[in-house]
Amino acid sequence: MFKVIQRSVGPASLSLLTFKVYASQKKDSPPKTSVRVNELSLYSVPEGPSKYVEEPRTQLEESISHFRQYCQPYTSWCQEIYSQTEPKMQSLVQWGLDSYEYLQNAPPGFFPRLGVIGFAGIVGLLLARGSKIKKLVYPPGFMGVAASLYYPQQAIIFVQVSGEKLYDWGLRGYIVIEDLWKENFQKSGNVKNSPGNK
Repeated sequence: MFKVIQRSVGPASLSLLTFKVYASQKKDSPPKTSVRVNELSLYSVPEGPSKYVEEPRTQLEESISHFRQYCQPYTSWCQEIYSQTEPKMQSLVQWGLDSYEYLQNAPPGFFPRLGVIGFAGIVGLLLARGSKIKKLVYPPGFMGVAASLYYPQQAIIFVQVSGEKLYDWGLRGYIVIEDLWKENFQKSGNVKNSPGNK
């Protein structure tokens, strides 16, 4: 152990020492002349003033430039639409993946209930022959009744939320109709009663 330490301490201690080394020219070598920067091949200085001249555009470059300027509003519109729809598409894909995972690990009795609800929709479609309004109302109505039998709490929540939304939409429609009524019919009434018409 002591020999190993002795052998490793020697070279390590030599690396800590500093030495000064002086280089001297050989006595028989002739003195070298210095070379200017201009004489080096890498640093050639251009003769005379230089000026940047832009090459004229070709017909192909001009047509591509006009085409890019023409398409620029459409491409920016497409980028804006993509940036708006991308989060919706990602949420839709995530919803699809969650639904697939839920169907893979469905709770017991889910598929028979789903079959009864689907059968109720088919019965509603069969009873709605002849009228387009019945075809829009009967199948969802029958499916909603069948689903409310199996899921009563969710049906109550759905009816409350949809009722609030319907009330909100009705209130907004009433306000819009009232504003249109005031703008169109009251202004025309004022024109008839104006002093210039008398």
